[in-house]
Amino acid sequence: MAGVLEDKDRIFTNLYGLRDWRLEGARARGVWNGTADMLSVSPEWVCDQIKASGLRGRGGAGFATGLKWTFMPKQEGERAHYLVVNADESEPGTCKDREIMRGDPHRLIEGCLLASYAIRAHDCFIYIRGEYVLERERLEAAIVEATRARLIGKNNVNGWDCNIRVTHGGGAYICGDEMALLESLEGKKGQPRLKPPFPAGAGVYGCPTTVNNVESIAVAPEILRRGAEWFAGFGRPKNSGTKLMSASGHVMKPCVVEEAMSIPLRQLIEDHFGGVRGGWGNLKAVIPGGSSVRLLPAEEAEVALMDFDDLSSRKSGLGTAAMIVMDKSCDVVAAIARLSYFYKHESCGQCTPCREGTGWMWRIMERMVSGEADPKEIDMLLDVASQVEGHTICGLGDAAAWPIQGLFMHFRPEIEDRIARYRSRRANVPGATLIAAE
Repeated sequence: MAGVLEDKDRIFTNLYGLRDWRLEGARARGVWNGTADMLSVSPEWVCDQIKASGLRGRGGAGFATGLKWTFMPKQEGERAHYLVVNADESEPGTCKDREIMRGDPHRLIEGCLLASYAIRAHDCFIYIRGEYVLERERLEAAIVEATRARLIGKNNVNGWDCNIRVTHGGGAYICGDEMALLESLEGKKGQPRLKPPFPAGAGVYGCPTTVNNVESIAVAPEILRRGAEWFAGFGRPKNSGTKLMSASGHVMKPCVVEEAMSIPLRQLIEDHFGGVRGGWGNLKAVIPGGSSVRLLPAEEAEVALMDFDDLSSRKSGLGTAAMIVMDKSCDVVAAIARLSYFYKHESCGQCTPCREGTGWMWRIMERMVSGEADPKEIDMLLDVASQVEGHTICGLGDAAAWPIQGLFMHFRPEIEDRIARYRSRRANVPGATLIAAE
């Protein structure tokens, strides 16, 4: 397989479900190998190794995973410690975690055991989105297998008691936010909580809790097995390791692959996804990290690197590394308007800027698509987006604003031209005569 990462360095060796996903098949691929030895050292050592590896959260925020684990209390007190795995993969375009749960569930379960030990938790919840039926069935079957083999549970052979449970939500996008996820896990309405307190101080049931993405947890055992230096050897500094990356839209072979961080975006598309439909010259834009980051035009996509810092410098983001590729046949204005509707629909309504702003932005975007909008509304829309961004409890307001900001950052002339063409065809629109005369 082309690309930067060699096959011997791949962590997820059953990504496409071509091998046995059950316990025996997982053991043949190295899962559960040396787990007891990794639990024979101190939790501090485990955290130090994850920190040294440079692993950053694979759910989108990119926070240092090992550092996050150290936020938990160092001693077990009256309040239980909990690990919560965020498997509520609701970001449009994102489809990596489901491949882990379908093809390699034991790798995730082993990671849950090791992460629970690192944060001194004896209970772990895997919160999975309600639409993931097969994935939930695979996980539950794998948990039963691991329990019967005494790999997890009480008095297991690995030496750390850990009960793992799978629970599912109702499919709300907002429950991908860790605080809303905790509310839903407790049986309440999925609405984000204010911070502080942070989950490490008061999470699920008011107890110390760590919330991590599926991929972040699943790679931890292999980091400990092969060494932090091995994982840190991939990618640029502060952007190390391997990463599941996907592409959908106008590519020849949409799929999920594991690659080294910092791989050039163009190389990733051409080596793994068959290239852009119609050739690279037919590329119009790429949303590099799921729908909630700003898009990149073709000229920037050609030189961008798939890591946190490079994409951030381009005012976009790695997010979940789920690329949405759009060729020149795509109506990029309509595509962003569709995303605006999604965020308007998924807003929980708790914060006024998000509740009112997402609906307002969607309605204006619909008028931008047809060209009915007034040119002055472009700056007005950007102003409203800036008022929504950064003024909500969770990140949904940012996720709603960034695609719109990215659109006008790179394709504003196209929208202005669309408005002018609409007005030239409609003589009764105020200002149409003046625009036509120009």
